[in-house]
Amino acid sequence: MIKLYNTLKRKKEAFKPIKKTVGLYSCGPTVYWYAHLGNLRSYIFADVLKRVLEYNKYKVNHIINITDVGHLTSDQDSGEDKMELGAKRENKTAQQIAQFYTKAFISDIKALNIQAPNKWTKATDYIKEQIDLIKLLEKKGYTYQISDGIYFDTSKIKEYGKLTGSLKRTHQARIKKNKAKKRETDFALWKFSNTKRQMEWNSPWGKGFPGWHTECVAMAIATLKIPFDIHTGGIDHIPIHHTNEIAQSQAIYKNSLANFWMHNEFLTADNKKLSKSKGNIIILNKIIKKGINPLAYRYLTLTTHYRSKLSFSWQSLESAQNALNNLYEKVSELKESSISNNPQSQKEFLKYINNDLDTPKALALMWKLIKAKKISSKEIIKFDRIFGLNLDKIKTSKIPVKIKDLIKQRDQYRENKDWKQSDKIRSKIESLGYTVEDSKDGTKIK
Repeated sequence: MIKLYNTLKRKKEAFKPIKKTVGLYSCGPTVYWYAHLGNLRSYIFADVLKRVLEYNKYKVNHIINITDVGHLTSDQDSGEDKMELGAKRENKTAQQIAQFYTKAFISDIKALNIQAPNKWTKATDYIKEQIDLIKLLEKKGYTYQISDGIYFDTSKIKEYGKLTGSLKRTHQARIKKNKAKKRETDFALWKFSNTKRQMEWNSPWGKGFPGWHTECVAMAIATLKIPFDIHTGGIDHIPIHHTNEIAQSQAIYKNSLANFWMHNEFLTADNKKLSKSKGNIIILNKIIKKGINPLAYRYLTLTTHYRSKLSFSWQSLESAQNALNNLYEKVSELKESSISNNPQSQKEFLKYINNDLDTPKALALMWKLIKAKKISSKEIIKFDRIFGLNLDKIKTSKIPVKIKDLIKQRDQYRENKDWKQSDKIRSKIESLGYTVEDSKDGTKIK
């Protein structure tokens, strides 16, 4: 049985799919700039979730959207469209910006060994579906019009804000930014083109573009139907974006769009959230240029539960890199060993990952078994179906008998503290094309 923490219920619940194939929707990037490490943590989390479902023999239909219009620079339904802003910054068209940063995001996904979704959905490909959704909301009496667009009337949803656990959520900044709105929590469904824009469409209400919160609802319903099983995203989506997705779904369909809502915590540095607005972002390409394996970052995220803040530092990333390199060496050694499978370890591993994706405990179990020499290469590669560290691609590097004999001799000299003879043998081994490393776990040969 898989248990997952459902933000909507604020507790862990046994997961039961609606149909044989699990419907999974993950809020995707707004492609006006590079995704940073904090953004990418969300997709590693969603990838682990998908892998756990598949490990339990479920089929998964995973959708990730690409927001290429409608995401404004402010949550107050004001400011510039981020895509238009990116176009101005780089003196390109909004479409060129979207194409470039979509490609960069997909490249990051591949580098982190995140499985591609079954389908990418671009907001600009679903304009008709979004207009149709707003028409339904209008027909049911949930909309009103002001000078800058069509808005959703949140007062008509009795449980508005239930995802946050508080029905009395206030956003004074929003009311100050747009006094024409009836209340601070009301949100834009369709914005009018009051200034010249690159991205705009005709609609029954006038030329304009869709609101960000409507895009995800329309794309999720178009690809997964309603309700679907699981909706994922970062915790920053809870109070506004996901709350407003649920409001639209309740208004039309009388349900919460998805049965499970799952959210990962922030990535922090110096106790501050990494974000583009704070200007303290680190992109994946920066760590690659430093010679660090991008999978070291994936490994680092696995060491902390997805619902806990993850503190980033270059030191912690280097430690993750060392641990990953050590793991690769151990797997190579295991491929040469004759250790048999351990059914009990498989049961324990399954217990951890099925308990709300507890990767820290699953990793600890793996290392415990490696050190005790109670895990086979086949088992550890099976574990990696969840971890996604490419352990199946590690090649066996067989050490010749001659080298092994020299190592035994050297170890004996070291035990007798005959450092002179020990160094001579070390030099001989290195002259034959191998390196010797003395560690707390014994002599390592490469």
